[in-house]
Amino acid sequence: MAETGRRGPTTLATAGSGIAVTDAHRVSELDSGVRVVTEVVPGVRSIALGFWVGVGSRNEAPEQAGISHFLEHLLFKGTDRFSSVEIDQIFDGMGAEANAGTGKETTSVYSRFLDRHLDRAFDVLADMVLRPAYPDIDSERQVVIEEIAMYEDEPSDKVHDVLGAAIFGDHPLGRPIIGQAEVIAKVPVPDIAAYHDSRYVGPNLVVAAAGNLDHDHLMRLVEEMCGDARDGRPDGAVGAPEAVTPRATFHRKETEQYHVCLGGPGIARADERRFALRVLDTLFGGASSSRLFQEVREKRGLAYAVYSYSSQYADSGQIGIYVGTRPDNVGEALDVIGTELHRLAEEPATPEELERAKENVKGRMVLSFESTLTRMTRLGSSLLMGVPLMTLDEMIAAVDAVTLEDVAGLARELFAVDRLSAAGIGGDEDIFRRALEPVSPALAAAAA
Repeated sequence: MAETGRRGPTTLATAGSGIAVTDAHRVSELDSGVRVVTEVVPGVRSIALGFWVGVGSRNEAPEQAGISHFLEHLLFKGTDRFSSVEIDQIFDGMGAEANAGTGKETTSVYSRFLDRHLDRAFDVLADMVLRPAYPDIDSERQVVIEEIAMYEDEPSDKVHDVLGAAIFGDHPLGRPIIGQAEVIAKVPVPDIAAYHDSRYVGPNLVVAAAGNLDHDHLMRLVEEMCGDARDGRPDGAVGAPEAVTPRATFHRKETEQYHVCLGGPGIARADERRFALRVLDTLFGGASSSRLFQEVREKRGLAYAVYSYSSQYADSGQIGIYVGTRPDNVGEALDVIGTELHRLAEEPATPEELERAKENVKGRMVLSFESTLTRMTRLGSSLLMGVPLMTLDEMIAAVDAVTLEDVAGLARELFAVDRLSAAGIGGDEDIFRRALEPVSPALAAAAA
C-alpha cells in the first residue's frame, strides 16, 4: 500500500497521474490499485462516501449503448448478502441519502449519512458496487426503458444529445448516456456481468469520502472489503474524437417550443485554461447578468431559458448554447444569439464584466464547498480522471489570475461561428434552417 499526504503539496507518483495532494487531503493506494482519498471537514456530523469507477458511455460499443447506465441501476437491485428491499431499508434506517450517476466517462455510487454509520454504509455500498447479483433484472429493464421514454418526451434535454451527435459524429462521446431501449431490452445477464467484471477493477476504482471521518479507519474498511478487488487494466475507451465538419441536425417533433443548441469542441478536463473557460461561460451565458440572458430574455422576452455551458472530458470537451422559444420567436432569438457571438469575438469582455464573472465563479466555489457531497465528488472524480486536486485557495487564485487576454483567446477559439454545429427539435425544419442564417449562412445551408 502506498500513501501520500503532508503539510504541503506532493505528488502521487505511484498512480502516475501527477495528482497534487495538499494538507486537506490524504490519498492511499492498495496493492490491487484501488485508491482512497479523504478530506476531513471540521464542524460537521456527516460523511459523504462515494465509489468512483472509470466507466461510462464512452466505453461502450454501439451494440452496448446504455449498458453502463443500466448496470448502475442494477447495482441497487441486490447482492448475495443484501436484497434490493434490504438496501433501501438499511439506508432509510440510517436517515441516509443513497444515489448513483453515470456520465460519459465515469460511474459513481454514493451516500451521505451520519458519521456514526460509516462502517455499515461502507459495507453495503462496497458489496453493491463490487458484488452485484443481478436479480429481478427484467423488472429493471422496464424501469430503464420507461426512463428512456421519459427522456424522449423531454426535448429540452434531448436536444443536447442531438448537439453532441452533431459535434462528435460516430464517436462514443456523441451518443446519449441513457442508451437505447432496444439494447436494454435484450442485453443478457452474462454480457452485463462480463462488462462489470472487466471494468470494475482495482486500478479503475476510487473510494472518496469527505466529512467527519478518519482516513486510517476508512482504509481498514477498504482493505477488508476491497482488498481482493480484481486487478488488471480495464478495457480502454475509444481515443480522442477527430475533427468533424460543423453540421446542423434537426429532429421533428410537435412541441410548443423550438429547442435549439449551438456548440462545438471544447477543452479537456485537465486543461489549465479551464478556469478561464468558467469565467468566459459565466459572463457570456452562465449567469443572470450574462450577455445572453440579458439580451434574449430580459430585454426582449424571447425565451424563458437561455444559457451557455461547457463539458470537459479526458482528451476533449464541448461548449454549448441553448435556447427554448416559441416558433414565432425562434428566428429573432437566434438573430440575437448570432449578434452576441459576433460581438464576443470582437469584444470578449469589459473589465467590469470580467471582474463580476470572476467574483461569481469564486462565490459559487466557496458556497459549494459547504457541502460534503460536493467535496467528495470533487475528490473522487478528480483523482479518478487525473485532474490536479487543488485546495479552495488554489482554485480561487487560479480564477483571480484569469485575464482579459485569456478570455479573449478562448472566446475567439471556441465560440467562432465557423466551428459551431447546431441541433434543433421542433415542428418544422424550415423554420429552424431560416433561424440559423443570422448565425451562420453555411450552417443554415448544411441544415437544408
